[in-house]
Formats: sequence, C-alpha cells, structure tokens
Amino acid sequence: MQIIAHRGASKLAPENTLKAMEIAISLGVGAIELDVQQADGELWVFHDRRLERCTDGHGVLTEQSRDYLASLDAGDGERIPTLWQVMSLIAGRCELHIELKGAHTAEPVAALTRRAEAELGFTPAHWVVSSFHHPELAHFARLRPDLRLGALTASLPLHGARFAEELGAWSLNCDVDFVDAGLVADAHSRGLKILVYTVDELSDGAALAAMGVDGIFTNRPDRFS
Repeated sequence: MQIIAHRGASKLAPENTLKAMEIAISLGVGAIELDVQQADGELWVFHDRRLERCTDGHGVLTEQSRDYLASLDAGDGERIPTLWQVMSLIAGRCELHIELKGAHTAEPVAALTRRAEAELGFTPAHWVVSSFHHPELAHFARLRPDLRLGALTASLPLHGARFAEELGAWSLNCDVDFVDAGLVADAHSRGLKILVYTVDELSDGAALAAMGVDGIFTNRPDRFS
C-alpha cells in the first residue's frame, strides 16, 4: 500500500509549506500530495478557499495580489510556496500528486509539469493530477493525455467508480469516511487504483490495507514509514 504525504508532512509542519515538503522527503516517502490554486498569474500551493485558517492573511486567495500572498506567514515563519518552488525542492525525488483546486488551473499546471520535466529531473511517471472539479480534470487530460489522473470524491457515488472510469482516471481518490469493500472491488474491476484520504491512525491504515486499498494520504507519514 502506497504512503502519500498529505500536503507534505502536514502534522509535523505547517501544511503545504516547503518545510512540510522537506520533512516528508527526509522521511523517505515515495509520494507527496499538494493543492494548487491560481492567483495573479501564479500557481500557489494552498488548500483552503480563504486565507484565515492557515495564514495571517484575510480574504479569498484567488482574489489577492502576488505581492500580498508572498508576504503572508503560513506558520512557523513559512510562506505560501509557489508550485514551481515545491517542484524545485522535490526535483524528481518522489512522485507528486497535484490537486487542481477549481477552474483555471489545468493549463498552467500542464505547462509547469512540462517545464519541470525539462529542467528538474521529473518524468511523466512522477505525476498524478487530481481534482474534485471534474470538468477541469477532463480539460487537463486533453492537455496532457500521457499523465495519470486521480478522480476525487467526498461521497459514496451511486454508481461506484464509474465516474472515474468515464474520466479516464488512473485512480479513484475517496474519503475514508465513505470507502467500503464494495467500492474497492468496483474500482479494481474497472482497472482503477483506489487511494484513500486522510488516514493518520495505524488501525485505519491496517483496515484499509486488508480491504485491498492501493494507497493512503496521511498527514503523519512518519507513522507509516
């Protein structure tokens, strides 16, 4: 079962920061997941729609200027990193699962993955691009049909993993609160991997492994290493 550091090692350092990424790499993880939004012509690694929970800033991230976002404290003196800064830090040392947070992210992420392959030692096999925004994920698939896709859901879909298969996804990424043996079996019958978020307890990890889950996203990769 693959262990994927969720927003970096996000219980050991502020989530989605370079510090969280550095700790995850130091733990020897094979994959890191992060969230990407676009604002003022830049791709920012940040999860929430609003800035208040994770920074000393205020407002909706996508409405802010580059200078303002770069000035914020994201915890422990860390800044909100750009996607290129994280890519430069990782430099092909592990897989990178990139979640597209909403519209207008597919095209710049596709462009940046190509640049990272040319300049930073990544290959197409290093990427998994995911989203709850399925139209944006479908758009990304047209831009980079050679990359793996993760179809995200926070529910138990009425027709199981069918929506992920229809998207041409590589994996179905499911909330731990909704995954069950039937969904795992349905995903596998369609040739899909099933990855589960967010799993921090060893007992949950063991139960999911017994269920046949292919990977978990965890804020505590140190517990599963």
